[in-house]
Amino acid sequence: MRNPKPLDYLLLGTLSLIWASAFFNIKIATYSFGPVTIAFFRIFLGAIPVVILCLAKRIKIEAFSKDWLWFAAIGFINLVIPFFLIAYGVQKIQSNLAAILMATTPLSATILAHFFTENEKFNWFKSVGILIGFSGIVFLFSDKVLINPENILYALSILLGSTCYVIGGILTLKISKKKNENVTASILIWGSIIVFPISMYFEQPWSLSPSLDSMIALLYLGVFPTGVAWLLRFNILKNNGLVFQSQVAYLIPIFGVILGYIFLNELITSKVIVSLLLVILGIYLVKRSNKIKITSV
Repeated sequence: MRNPKPLDYLLLGTLSLIWASAFFNIKIATYSFGPVTIAFFRIFLGAIPVVILCLAKRIKIEAFSKDWLWFAAIGFINLVIPFFLIAYGVQKIQSNLAAILMATTPLSATILAHFFTENEKFNWFKSVGILIGFSGIVFLFSDKVLINPENILYALSILLGSTCYVIGGILTLKISKKKNENVTASILIWGSIIVFPISMYFEQPWSLSPSLDSMIALLYLGVFPTGVAWLLRFNILKNNGLVFQSQVAYLIPIFGVILGYIFLNELITSKVIVSLLLVILGIYLVKRSNKIKITSV
């Protein structure tokens, strides 16, 4: 690992911006496509650059090896379900809210890691961070201008999607000795296989007449936030490590709120700003706790 250079920070910012840009593009894609179809094209198009990378680096893709069931399960839980739930939720809520709700992933991960791993137990610092972070989400749900009885289930679906990311990440620990590129390619392949027939049967995308904006947004979602971003993530992990790369958690919700305002003119209320700050503070405290020895709860 090397000490971060200006180029490394630029790449980190670029990765954050690409992932954050997914939210407003999902919103645009929902104008013409159903959530299952969006999930399929995100996964399928995202698989292409990762598979090409594996072939170029001569990394064996083990999607159909003896561990195929793990890859299929992770692909379903870590890709198919959250991609569907996010697209489903964004149909009825602003994309900037989705960015904030999805930012709870590190907080959910901390809770689940306490119960399913041996060395990630709660301590007081983590507990305070989790409480502050989720208090921001509770405060966000009190914003009756943006979240109301008509769309609250859509907002909750995004929270559920963030939890599925975490569960998929925990399952990935079962095959953690395999190369990242191989694992990513394998779960993308299985995700495509699983969601393709569902999309064809329920949403029949061939019968649609999508707008050009929605088509561009869908293509962008697959190639950049799903495919290129993963390749960029690999590069950052290799050069700077997981701790440096994990800083995207602070930047994604900020960029998500800004991009939603710029491209979709989405409303930013005072409660949105307060919620965003509380979630970021919660994430900071949770991550900071990993560097401080505190008596466990």
